[in-house]
Amino acid sequence: MIVVAGEALIDLVPDRAAPAATGDELPALRPARGGGPYNTAMALGRLGVPTAFCSRVSTDGFGEALLSRLHQDGVDTALVQRGPEPTTLAVASIGADGSAGFGFYVQGTADRLFALPPALPEGTTALSLGTCSLVLEPGASAYEALLRREAGRGVFTALDPNIRTGLIPDADAYRARFRGWLPYVGLLKLSIEDARWLAGSGDTPAGSDEAVEAAIREWAAAGPAAVVCTHGGDGLSVLCQDGSRWAVPGERVEIVDTIGAGDTVNAALLHRLAAHDALSAPALAKLGEAAWQDVLGFAARAAAITCSRAGAEPPYAAELAVGA
Repeated sequence: MIVVAGEALIDLVPDRAAPAATGDELPALRPARGGGPYNTAMALGRLGVPTAFCSRVSTDGFGEALLSRLHQDGVDTALVQRGPEPTTLAVASIGADGSAGFGFYVQGTADRLFALPPALPEGTTALSLGTCSLVLEPGASAYEALLRREAGRGVFTALDPNIRTGLIPDADAYRARFRGWLPYVGLLKLSIEDARWLAGSGDTPAGSDEAVEAAIREWAAAGPAAVVCTHGGDGLSVLCQDGSRWAVPGERVEIVDTIGAGDTVNAALLHRLAAHDALSAPALAKLGEAAWQDVLGFAARAAAITCSRAGAEPPYAAELAVGA
């Protein structure tokens, strides 16, 4: 079983089916289930992977809708804590190229009050974390403790920082905290935009490709057996601890929006690594070019499908001919 830990929230996304706003009218927004870890759990469930979601979810109507979708996709929610506080909201804006930006409403919400759970179930093969849940206290410290504890128990861990700069009050303090997680991480996955930001200083991202490359090598040396970078439409690359590097091109598709694409990559990587029996740092370190081409190519195809439809709607196994 793969356990995904982190926030579940509601995205308020532009409603393309609604008439365009005119005059002083506000644009119509449509509520959609979201949150990086939530989307990753949903994507894993749709791929047929035994998956559990570990979070704290509101008892309000949005919270019920979030859990209902997980159940539909076969995700175990026994590790989900509940609370009466409201669900976090993320207001999405979609650029001309389909890229998504978010503004968050997080004060007093249920997910940030997550508490460290007892040991994860026997048979847990991997733990995936990331996004807002590792920023917003007091829950962030509980998720961090979960990462350290489970890594110490020998559970394979995957991290996607999925940076949301509007939620980070002290950029350099977050960068230092991020570096402190790396010895406990087996697989680090991040977008090239996040890599540039993490390699920067203050509010300024790194200014050169060389600086980003040096930072990625530094991160790989600090713990992860592999660092996977997404490059938007240009595909994915991986840097392994031994210095080997491979890449695949992106899949060409008509982009509706990119919401959930990175989360789909997280799930696809874990699914395909499991197929190669590589959910451990030693096994990951032994993967060669052919295996990584398969893993990265599968993730690229999965993300392309997500980008071809509105909102975070990752593909089902049948759409990817899983096992073919």
